Amino acid sequence: MSDETNTDFPSSADRAVDSLHRIDEKVNKLREDRLNDPDSLGDKLIKSAAPALAGLVAGKVFQMIWDKGTSKRNLRKGLAADAPQGLAMSLAFAAISAALGAVVSQLSDRGSKAFVDHRHRKPSR
Repeated sequence: MSDETNTDFPSSADRAVDSLHRIDEKVNKLREDRLNDPDSLGDKLIKSAAPALAGLVAGKVFQMIWDKGTSKRNLRKGLAADAPQGLAMSLAFAAISAALGAVVSQLSDRGSKAFVDHRHRKPSR
């Protein structure tokens, strides 16, 4: 037997150091990305809040229109204007409202990103 160790395989200490170096490289890249990010805090707030706010407004407008239509329908049937809706009408309202909110949120998300991207674009000559 010899006193020499087999150097073909990295030791666990070498693997640990390599792993720490990879983590350090990832942290440095994330820091660099954060520092080079052209969006300000206000831009990020616009990108996140505008779609939610637009969806909320569209949902409330749709609810007002729905309530106005159903109250007219109830009055024509001889019911009170605020009579409860049936299961089918409640499901229809929920489905249409969710679809409308999703569409408006998607469209306003695109619009808010385009607005922020346009602000950071350099003027062409």
